[in-house]
Amino acid sequence: MKYIKLQPFFSKADVVEAISYIWYEWQRQKLPLVIFLGLCLNLLLAPCVYAATGGKLEPRHTYALGALGLVTLALVIYLFDVVFRPERY
Repeated sequence: MKYIKLQPFFSKADVVEAISYIWYEWQRQKLPLVIFLGLCLNLLLAPCVYAATGGKLEPRHTYALGALGLVTLALVIYLFDVVFRPERY
């Protein structure tokens, strides 16, 4: 039997470089990263919504409900910010 030595797909230097790139881009352009993080959070939230409904909804509907919940939460935070600090807007 021939043994195959598997190497990690990402090295530590790649991970550090990716994190530093994301941090740099976060300071320049925030909207694309916020959208990406929202989608990643939805991937974590949708299975919880699916489990809470007892499997009565289709998985695509649970992803839509999760996204709707995230958008609603973002709007609430934004509107609270506008109400309490209107001079910034």
